[in-house]
Amino acid sequence: MRVLRKTGQIFSNLHLQKRFFLIAAGVVFLFSISFPYPVLFLAAQLTLLITGIFLITEVILLFSTRTGIRAFRRAPKTLSLGDQNQISLRIVNESRLTLHARVFEELPEQLQERDFELNFTLGAGAEHHHRYAIRPLTRGTYQFGRTNIIVHTPIGLLARRYRLQTNIDVPAFPSIIQMKKYELIAFARTSTFSGIKKVRRIGHSYEFEQIKTYVQGDDVRSINWKATGRRGNLMVNQYEDERSQQMYTIIDKSRSMHMPFHGMSLLDYAVNSSLVIANIALRKYDRTGLISFSDVIGSTIKAERSQLQLKKILNALYNEKPRAAEANYDLLYRAVKNVVKSRSLLFLYTNFESAYAMERALPLLKKISYQHLLVVVIFENTELLAYSRKESEYLTDIYTQTIAEKLLLEKKHMVMKLRKFGIHVILSKPEDLSINTVNKYLELKAKGLF
Repeated sequence: MRVLRKTGQIFSNLHLQKRFFLIAAGVVFLFSISFPYPVLFLAAQLTLLITGIFLITEVILLFSTRTGIRAFRRAPKTLSLGDQNQISLRIVNESRLTLHARVFEELPEQLQERDFELNFTLGAGAEHHHRYAIRPLTRGTYQFGRTNIIVHTPIGLLARRYRLQTNIDVPAFPSIIQMKKYELIAFARTSTFSGIKKVRRIGHSYEFEQIKTYVQGDDVRSINWKATGRRGNLMVNQYEDERSQQMYTIIDKSRSMHMPFHGMSLLDYAVNSSLVIANIALRKYDRTGLISFSDVIGSTIKAERSQLQLKKILNALYNEKPRAAEANYDLLYRAVKNVVKSRSLLFLYTNFESAYAMERALPLLKKISYQHLLVVVIFENTELLAYSRKESEYLTDIYTQTIAEKLLLEKKHMVMKLRKFGIHVILSKPEDLSINTVNKYLELKAKGLF
């Protein structure tokens, strides 16, 4: 039984190479023409014999106990949604033979990639390292399967398949890479990142920090004349942003947030941005919380500044699922009234598909705005914008581009109407959402509006 099992394993893992079929075709051709030309019959027999010897030799070399291949796959503990995540693969040749290898990775089904292939040569006892990047577009668990390696010797007639168990399961969480990328700006007065902190800091709060020497650009109203008289140099009071304020992110997960941009839904862009702004608010010593809603209220996390608060928000965002129903803003108003007891900064991530949808929600948004500092974050349709700027070739293109421009103008009118009632608005491209949200938070905090 052991012999039968081993023989079965040999045949199941044995692959015939292209070179084998070419030589086999040549042998058949020699035998065919040896009928009219008997002189070639001996040559055909010798070719068949030599090919058989090489076949047996390669089988012995490939399936010898001294021949072995090992593979190791390394991945981050968690994948960051929407970012390039690095995966490393290490393949070790444990034999004394030089082997030519083809590697096929069983990637997670969410990536929908079926053409991953590597080709390289491994010397005796050598290792091969390869790094590749994946970009998860949905939250959830990503299951990496086996690493399939097909190797052959320089003879190249046969190949052996190795199916190595490198299985790992990695969860894809909201973008931790983005969160860390923007974390430094919570402490910096200026930033070298493009598009970050583009707003001018206006005024100051009343949280005293220190007295420092005056430099050009400091507010002359902050000059400390007593300290100036003692030191003989101009000295100014330096203030810092007020602490322990409340900030909530509110995520609409109704059907209007299902729209995809660059493979990710608007909901996932909002989830990434919520994690970024929550982390920065905590670093600024503010209390932060989370509310999600659609036709029902989803996650509700009260604003706190504990060490575990960011982990709570991260886990809640990871488990958020989109719903196919319409957003119920009356339900949101009641939830805000019950959960948020004191004046707070509220970032509402939503997407109004039409002016009519905005008009329905406007009375309730006005009520929330009376009690809190409300910032409505809506998305700019970049595909419509690109289409409206295309050169028209046919008459129908002119009509459709006119409709696209009308929809874009309607979105701008929504922004103007919301601002008319004292509601702050961010109209952002999906890919710039985190930057624009951070800018708005820092602007409002610098002005002391909440």
